[in-house]
Amino acid sequence: MSDSQRSALVTGATSGIGRATAQKLVSDGWTVYAAGRRQTHLNELETACQQLPGKLIPLVTDVTNDASIDAAYTTINAAGGIDTILNIAGGALGAESVAEGKLDDWRWMIETNVLGSLRVIQKFLPMLRAHGAGTILNLTSTAGVVAYEGGGGYNAAKFGQHALTGALRLEEAEQNIRVIEVLPGLVKTEEFAAKRMRGDTSEAAKVYAGVAKPLTADDVADVCSYAVGLPHHINLDEIVMRPVKQAAQHKLIRDAE
Repeated sequence: MSDSQRSALVTGATSGIGRATAQKLVSDGWTVYAAGRRQTHLNELETACQQLPGKLIPLVTDVTNDASIDAAYTTINAAGGIDTILNIAGGALGAESVAEGKLDDWRWMIETNVLGSLRVIQKFLPMLRAHGAGTILNLTSTAGVVAYEGGGGYNAAKFGQHALTGALRLEEAEQNIRVIEVLPGLVKTEEFAAKRMRGDTSEAAKVYAGVAKPLTADDVADVCSYAVGLPHHINLDEIVMRPVKQAAQHKLIRDAE
């Protein structure tokens, strides 16, 4: 597979960073298997990519379901395989303290962020090894390296995904597989905060209040596409990205509104 024929699986492609990353890669000429749970959203993404240099192939896929991952693998393998995985699927649910946290929320976050990535990696790793120069990019979060109040469940999930990524990099270097981690800070997308706040749009808006220029899905997509598009011998192990107004996890400058 030449550089002009790069092929990737992008999970979480129905919205936010996943959608933006899939579209960015197609614009760069990649063949992209866009995996997500919502057929309508995937159809819309496919239409948006029709005039771009690459090719987008929608796959209705749930990363929390083994049979769904198996079906995606069957389709991709029959079409010639991939050399790159971008695990973008994930999310947060709830902002309660550890003392008040809901077990079902924690289960969902760990299942989606950690085990979802694990399922995809385990299924496609033999394909990437056989390719000889595979790439795996895991989208984690600054929440995976610094804990914060009200973030216990999300912290636990992203810390887990961060640890998985670090171990994988050590284990697969001899197989010539590069493992990249992108850790965004405050990113404003159409669904992330709203889902976390269970549809309460006023609470979701407070997350970004006074921050004129948070990161956008396109910002993160640009970084992801750059990282996987570099010559294969270059591995960007960990890329922490934040808006300028977020100097650290605990320091976010909010302007008066």
